[in-house]
Amino acid sequence: MALGIEKISPYVGRLLMGVEELFDERKLDTGRMGNLLMNTKSVNLPIEDPVTNGVNAAMPIIRSLSDAQRSSIELVIVGTESGLDFGKPISTYIADYLQLPKRCRSFEVKHACYGGTAALQMALGFINGCPRKNAKALVIAADSSSVAARNTYWEPSQGAGSVAMLVGNNAEALAVDYGANGYYSYEVMDTLRPRANLEAGDSDLSILSYTTCLEESFKHYSELVEDVDIEKMFRYMVLHTPFAGMVKSAHRRVMLKALKGAPIQKIESDFEHRVEPSIRFCQSVGNIYSAALYLALCSLLENQNFDQPERIGLFSYGSGCASEFYSGVVHPGGANNFKRLGISQMLADRWHLSIPDYEQICDKSVERMSGVQDLKPDTSAYAHIYEAKFEGSDLLVLDQIDNFHRKYKWA
Repeated sequence: MALGIEKISPYVGRLLMGVEELFDERKLDTGRMGNLLMNTKSVNLPIEDPVTNGVNAAMPIIRSLSDAQRSSIELVIVGTESGLDFGKPISTYIADYLQLPKRCRSFEVKHACYGGTAALQMALGFINGCPRKNAKALVIAADSSSVAARNTYWEPSQGAGSVAMLVGNNAEALAVDYGANGYYSYEVMDTLRPRANLEAGDSDLSILSYTTCLEESFKHYSELVEDVDIEKMFRYMVLHTPFAGMVKSAHRRVMLKALKGAPIQKIESDFEHRVEPSIRFCQSVGNIYSAALYLALCSLLENQNFDQPERIGLFSYGSGCASEFYSGVVHPGGANNFKRLGISQMLADRWHLSIPDYEQICDKSVERMSGVQDLKPDTSAYAHIYEAKFEGSDLLVLDQIDNFHRKYKWA
């Protein structure tokens, strides 16, 4: 028996926008596209939100469970920075639409992009200390970009999606090295959402904070774990990926310090072999905040063949800030099970939005953000997209908001 992630499943959206197209439309400096290392980004319809993203990520896991396994889920935690209410957690909606047991702990946690890792680590602690060894926890990292950063350099990187993880004592997707965790946290105003309709921050400060936290959390990890060699200990490295360019820059800085005197070609080769497989999904989906690290883990599982158990290192970062470096072992069975989900095909099957359709969707998406009291969505502006990509799909979508109460339906 091994503690960790038994199953993992992402929702990568049903629509995409080309990053280069968006740069051209917004008249942004295309010379900065290389800093992003992105191709496309996923976009939510106005009838999608963090609840639908979370449910649509988790449903493949729930459907794969027996009745006995489903009834063993004793904890549901949602990590998000896209909460819909100051009091009511979105975990209540998610547990209801997944038809999870009512004898179940349920709550929401927030710390920017670190929220998914905070939720996962709390679930691991619960399972490790639970006297019922068949107990399971469902962890969902669910966000939806606020569409508040239009006409900025943030906009091309903002994605849409979620990642769900079943945590228990039969881990194959990732058996964690329990207790091998390095932390580094401090107060900084790098990125923030002070209001539902505003995203703000200092991108240069955020990159600096991210890199500092990677160095310092790994240093703490190295003090707790014997004989750590960053080059030899981890077959692969999976880092929080708001955009792939940040990961490449941080990897270069850390490895140059770790491998003093190493030629730059060695650093580039290390990135291509140990990191690049994990950023491919992120280059197509964009920043999905609390789920960004776990989308990178999904990318690694899909794009590499695991013939034997392999240890990987993972780095989580959340603005404001908190960070954590931890490790675990991927088993071939878990990687093979993940490949059966066919996420690469799902990415290829997204609807490529025109600029006019993208603008209409962004305009109407403001209607489904937090604080909305009443809403009956008018889907006529994008009916052709809904019919092509959602109708009959069995995906959850927002049906209406009645006196702040959100009600959903299956497409």
